[in-house]
This record gives sequence, C-alpha cells and structure tokens, in this order.
Amino acid sequence: MFKSLSLKVIIFGFIFTFFSSFGQSFFLGLFNSSIRDALSISHGQFGSIYASATLLSSFVLVWVGKKIDDVDVIKFASYVIVFLAVSCFIFSKISSVIFLFFGIFLMRLAGQGLTTHTATTTVSRFFEKSRGKALSTCWLGLSLAEFILPVLIVFLLTFLGWRDIWITISIIVIIILPIVAYLFIRDVKLDTREEVKEVNNSREIRQWKRIEVLKDYRFYIICMTMLAMPWIATGTFVYQSFITTSKNWGPYIIAQSFMVYSILSVITLFISGFLIDKFTSRKLLLYINTPLFFSAVVLYFFNSEISSFIFLGLIGISNGLANVLGSSTWAEIYGVKHIGSIKALTTSLMVFSTAFGTALFGILIDFGFSIEQISIVAGIYILASIILLFSIKNKLNPEYL
Repeated sequence: MFKSLSLKVIIFGFIFTFFSSFGQSFFLGLFNSSIRDALSISHGQFGSIYASATLLSSFVLVWVGKKIDDVDVIKFASYVIVFLAVSCFIFSKISSVIFLFFGIFLMRLAGQGLTTHTATTTVSRFFEKSRGKALSTCWLGLSLAEFILPVLIVFLLTFLGWRDIWITISIIVIIILPIVAYLFIRDVKLDTREEVKEVNNSREIRQWKRIEVLKDYRFYIICMTMLAMPWIATGTFVYQSFITTSKNWGPYIIAQSFMVYSILSVITLFISGFLIDKFTSRKLLLYINTPLFFSAVVLYFFNSEISSFIFLGLIGISNGLANVLGSSTWAEIYGVKHIGSIKALTTSLMVFSTAFGTALFGILIDFGFSIEQISIVAGIYILASIILLFSIKNKLNPEYL
C-alpha cells in the first residue's frame, strides 16, 4: 500500500507543480504584450502593477498557506483547485488597470503561491528517507511546463484571443485537477508518512512551530541564502533585453541560452535529489549559491555571446538546487508537523523576493548602473550569504528531543 501511495503522492506533486505554471512569471509574461495593448499601458506601468500585486500575494500567502497544517491535504487541495480555476477565469475578464492588479494578485497567489505550496508541502511531509528524490521528481512538473507551454501559447495566440485561452485554462483546471486529487491523495492524512524500514537508534527531531522558527537566528541566515536565486534570476529574466543591449548580443542569444538553463536545471534536479538523500539537505545547502556567484562573475568579466550560455547555465544549476533544497531543508531542521505553516512563510518570502528583484534591477538601471555594476551588487549579496552560512554550518543539525 505504502509503495503505491508514495508513487501517488509524487504524481500528485508533479501535476500540481505543472499547473502552478499558470501563476509563474514565465507564463504570465507571455501575455504581457496582449494585455498592454488591450489596456493601452506601458512596460513600466505593467511592471509596477505586476510587482505590487506580487508583493500583496506574498503577504496573504503567509496567513492562508498555514491552513494546510489543519486539514487533510485532499480538502486543502480542493479549495486551491477551485481558487485557481476561478482566478484563471477572472484573469480572462481583465478590462482595466485596477482589474489587472486584482487579476495578477489572484494568479500569483493561486498559481505560484498556493498550488506550489500544496504540492511541495505534501511531498515534504509525506516523505522522510527519500524526500530529496521525491521533491526533485515533483519539481520536474514545472520544468516540463517551462519547456512546452511557451511554444504552445505563442502558437495558440496566432489564431486565438488571449481571453479565450485563459477561459480554456480555467475549464481544464476545474476538470483535471479534481480527478488528480481524488485519484492520488484521497488516502493521505495529516499523519500519513512513507514507510521507513530503518528505525534502529532513530531519534525524533523537535517539531518547531512557526513562532519558534521566527526566533531562531539560523532561519534568517538560511533565508538570505535561499532568496538570492529568486530575486537575482527574476531580475535577469525581466530585464534580459537590457542585458542583451548592454553586451551587444544578438536578439536571439538569451532565448537560445534558456535551452542550456532548462537542461542544466533538470539535470541538477535529478542529481540533487539523490545527493540530498545521501548527504542531507543541510550539507548540500552550503553550495547552493556557488554556481550563482560564478554567473555574476561571468556577467561582469565577459562580453562574448558564448558567455550568455555559460551565464544562464550556471543560473540553471543553482535553480535546480534551490527548487529541491527550498522544501527539504526546512523539513530536516524544523520537522514536518508544522511544515505547512513554515513553508507558507518561506514561500511568501520567495514570492516577495521576486518582486524585490524586479524593483531593484529597475531602480539600479534608472540610476544609470551598467549591467556589470549590477552584477557586482548581486555578487556581493551572494558572497555575503555564502560566508554567513559557512559561519553556522556546524549549527545546522536539528535539535533532538
């Protein structure tokens, strides 16, 4: 039963992370031009609305996300499914700037926030011994979406209106996801765990509450490390045209480089899952931002077009590590009893950091910073996070009861 249930939980996580793509920046950005044309707004106006709506969604997620610790996942997932479907439908009806803010807020909260939160929290809580491999497989759902949806949506936009596409998405969500939830997680309760044979000399780790986590100084150092990837990568993606112009790269170079980013991200997902189960997340966490630091070095020192592939490839490696470690580390250090509440906080911080990255890059560009100078700012932050994390590396083991 448990082997079968383990597979079901992984499939559920995979499909839910795939469907979370509807609220991710890469997907919403595909409709940027269509929405701006419909509302007659500028790039700057769209960016400001997007960042502010994302910030609000991160604050709300802290409160809503913790509810997953109070009810069985099938019930929580049902609410999320309805919310996601309704949000997609509302997004199709955007007709004003205020409505755009509301629509983006709903999609960021429902998609990137709650759908991802539901998948990763369920997998993190259920799995213990093989948590790393389970999470890496789960995150492949988003990688698959990043690979196929941009091409599909661009194709559909050639003969369908963007509003029709969003209505179709809402219908797909409300038809498919309830079936997925019923088939794969109806037997998963709050205390359901994978079967672990090795129980000799095992000790139960302390189950931290969120208020206790907030009083732990290690939490803030780990967060500083984990938030580097979201804000730096988002800033890079949103302002890729600025980077292309600054480096005198061809118009398609970064787009082609994203292939390297995707491939290395997926490969790292596979490898990191096995490494986490063998060495623990706490040990692997020390190296999460090393590739990201070298990407900043590449961006500063090199201008050739080949450096774009190396730059985004290194970001892809850190992204693969960050996706898995962002869920498994908290479970290892603080336990799984209140993992939903803790992950609601960390996921909201992640969403917040993406808005922060978009705003900071824009401000620095407006102040006349070159891309090389921006890479120095990013590099200093990354290096500081690495040094701080190494300073507490011997204190990352969980406290045992």
